[in-house]
Amino acid sequence: MGNLLFENVRIIKENEILNGYNLSVEKGKISKIFSGKSNQEFEQIIDGRDMYLSPGFIDVHNHGNSGWDVMDGTDEALKGIAAFHAKNGVTGFAATTMTSSFEKTLSSIKNIVDFEKNTNAYSNGARLMGIYLEGPYFNIEKKGAQPGNYIKNTDLQELKEYISCGKELIKIVALAPELNNSIDVIKYLTEKKIVVSCGHSNSTYEEAVKGIEAGISEATQLYNGMRSFSHIDPGIVGAVLLDKNVVCEIICDGIHVHYGAIDMAYRLKGREGLILISDAMRASGLDDGEYDLGGQIVYVKGNEARLKDGTLAGSTLTLDKAVKNLIKNVNIPLVDAVMMASFNGAKKLGLSEITGSIDEGKDADLIIFDENINIQKVYIKGNEII
Repeated sequence: MGNLLFENVRIIKENEILNGYNLSVEKGKISKIFSGKSNQEFEQIIDGRDMYLSPGFIDVHNHGNSGWDVMDGTDEALKGIAAFHAKNGVTGFAATTMTSSFEKTLSSIKNIVDFEKNTNAYSNGARLMGIYLEGPYFNIEKKGAQPGNYIKNTDLQELKEYISCGKELIKIVALAPELNNSIDVIKYLTEKKIVVSCGHSNSTYEEAVKGIEAGISEATQLYNGMRSFSHIDPGIVGAVLLDKNVVCEIICDGIHVHYGAIDMAYRLKGREGLILISDAMRASGLDDGEYDLGGQIVYVKGNEARLKDGTLAGSTLTLDKAVKNLIKNVNIPLVDAVMMASFNGAKKLGLSEITGSIDEGKDADLIIFDENINIQKVYIKGNEII
C-alpha cells in the first residue's frame, strides 16, 4: 500500500464539488486535499480525466447479488457479494439477513463473523461493515416477501443470543414497534448502541411514535411493508417522515417507490434524513428468471423481482443506479445524492468518523465515475479494486 495522487478530478465533498484540486493518499488514508503542485513523490498518479472523485457508496440493506445470498451461510457467497458490490461503486456494506429459523439465522450470523475476521477474505471486494437483522419480528399483515411461517413477536432472549454470536457486528435490527414486548426490546437495543429500525409494520401513528420515543432511529425501506398513509390515519409513514430523529431508507429504482413519493420524502427529511439502499436479492446483476429468496420462488422480469402473488421481493438495484435515478428522475443535486449513498449509511453503522466522505484522515474508500454515474475506478483503503 503506497502513496497515491489523484489529479484532474472533481472532488465531491459534503457541501460542494471541488474543481482544480488534488487528493493524496498515504497508508490507506486520505492525507491531503490541495490545489496546485506537490513537491512530494508518489508511487502512483491517477489521472481522473476530469471525472468525479466520490466517497465510495455504502449499502446498509442488501441481501445478496450475482447469484449469492447472505443466508447461504458460506464464505463463497460473501466473497461473491462483496466483489459484485465493488463493481458498482459500493466500498462497504452490511450483510442483511431475512426472516428464517433461529438456527439458520444464528448460523448465518456466525458465518459473517468468521468471514469478517479474515480480512483477506474480501480483499477484492467491498468491506463488510456489519450485520443488519431484518426479521423475524414483524407484523404478518405487512410481511412482504418475508416468509410468514417464521414471523413472530419480539423475543428478547433470542435477540440476546443473536447479539452474543454477532460479536458487536450487529449494527441494525429491524422490527415492528406495535408487537408485544417491542418497546422493551427497542430500549434494550438502544442501550446496546444498536440501531433500531421500524419496518414490516402495521403500526398506527401513535404506536410508531411510542417506538420512536423508545429509541427507534431508522425506518426500513420507507413506504414498503408499511401501513398506508392517509389524512385521518398517517400511520407509521407519517410518524417517520415527521420525526427529525428518524433516518429513512429508500429504494430508488422507480418500482418500489414512485419518484413523486421520493421527492416528497426528500423535501420533508432533507438529504440528512434519507439513506439510499438497494434491498437487492441474489438476482441482482443476473438475467431474468426464477430465483430463491428465503425458500420462496421469486420471478424476475425487467428488473422487477416478485413472488408468485405479485408481492415485491427485494430488488435487482445497485447503488450507482440509485444515485443516477435520484439525479435524473427526482432532480436531486449530485452532492446530496452521494451523501445519501455514502455518509448517511456510514453514520448509521457508526463508522462516519473513518469513512463515508472525503476528508483528510479518513480511509481512502474512493470511487471515480463519469457524468452518467458509470463507475470507472474503485479504491478501498487506497487499494485499487476495480
